Amino acid sequence: MAPGGSVVFAGGGWAAIDRGGVCQALSRSVLLAPKGRTQATAGFAFTPDRRRWGEFHAHLSRVPRAGSSVMLDVGGQPFLLVARGDWAWSRGGRQEEAIIAAARNAPAMRVEARDGAGRRFVDTYALAGAPTAIDAAAAACAGKTG
Repeated sequence: MAPGGSVVFAGGGWAAIDRGGVCQALSRSVLLAPKGRTQATAGFAFTPDRRRWGEFHAHLSRVPRAGSSVMLDVGGQPFLLVARGDWAWSRGGRQEEAIIAAARNAPAMRVEARDGAGRRFVDTYALAGAPTAIDAAAAACAGKTG
């Protein structure tokens, strides 16, 4: 999970990785992908210049149907994400703060969408270790100059 970076923290199902220009708190979905399929991952990104400070991102297990919504649910709190291809992102600073706050108090989160055939799919993540990984990633980039 850390090519080209150093692990700052690992615990629960999460790791904080410092890649120099970006620090990330990352996890993979609870369900492991079959060989040859995309492994769903999610995380939070921080950059020294603070252009990305807690930006949520998810690499989805499938490509959502064009024009469909991609929703993140953190402990019952819904967040509409921006999607392109098999990736989805948070919509800005206020939403990112709300997602992180929700992640600190929830046992799990899930990303839901519909694939090209209209079938609903869900990528689920355990949040044990997430708060510490988020804090470690933020701290790793906080002292750097952008």
